[in-house]
Amino acid sequence: MVRKRQEGGEPVPEIREVAFSAPAGRPAGVEVLTLAELRARADACQLATPHRPGFHHLLLLDRGRLVHSVDFREHLMAPGDLLWSRPGQVQHFGDLTGAEGRLVLFEAGFLDPATAAAARIEDWYGPPVRHPEGAAARGVAEALRQLHTEFGALGGLPLEIHLDVLRHLLAVLVLRAAHPGGAAGGERDGACAASATYLRFRDAVERGFTRSRRVADYARSLGYAPRTLSRATEAAAGVGAKEFIDRRVALEAKRLLAHGDQSAARIADRLGFADATNFSKFFQRQTGTTPIAFRMAVRGGAG
Repeated sequence: MVRKRQEGGEPVPEIREVAFSAPAGRPAGVEVLTLAELRARADACQLATPHRPGFHHLLLLDRGRLVHSVDFREHLMAPGDLLWSRPGQVQHFGDLTGAEGRLVLFEAGFLDPATAAAARIEDWYGPPVRHPEGAAARGVAEALRQLHTEFGALGGLPLEIHLDVLRHLLAVLVLRAAHPGGAAGGERDGACAASATYLRFRDAVERGFTRSRRVADYARSLGYAPRTLSRATEAAAGVGAKEFIDRRVALEAKRLLAHGDQSAARIADRLGFADATNFSKFFQRQTGTTPIAFRMAVRGGAG
């Protein structure tokens, strides 16, 4: 568990960061396993504790029910549901007893850049759970089945060829997972340009939200007018650029308040606020509650 120290010297627990670790003798960058294998291998307490993986989770539930929490939202998964959580999102598993399905863990860099862009794999703001139906559901299930089979066939091909096959099969799966409803035939004119602008802005915010909450700063660094960023963000995310930045900051504040014991002053400093008072005013404006009240509520009233 990552730990830092307060000024008084007491250790402060933070959200546990989890890096990708390939099983011994397996190729790096991707792993496919069943939930039964996960139960047998992983510590149930660690899975149930909020953690922040540095890699993607794609989970298709076959049988049973499963509660999975992603960034303060609990999702009750039923058979056929597809979960996709992204690197950096805080998540934890519910009771895995009786749930059956297959889980794909992969690092973003394992896919080729063109596939990563087409599948928008770093879209942290997309819905974590979807329910593909009909032909789309069959396509996702078949893509996952083939990937699982190939992952278990280590030794049947030279390692480099085996990795290429896994990369291509994973590409099929993520593209189907990203578009479970099939092609949209008549997309709006200009959507591609708006999406490109939004994606650049979104990635810049992810890198810089602890340093700046000003739209003008992002516009200048990206070479756009502030109004261009706001229009693109409104079209893609349904909110203006300033609100988009503020929501990202508020989400990180929630993560730190819920899963650590840092003071409001320490969190304010970490998120780039001048002092705890400004941070508290910002947080209350965004969430309707104070940082301390939010922490107590999310922890069930515990101080």
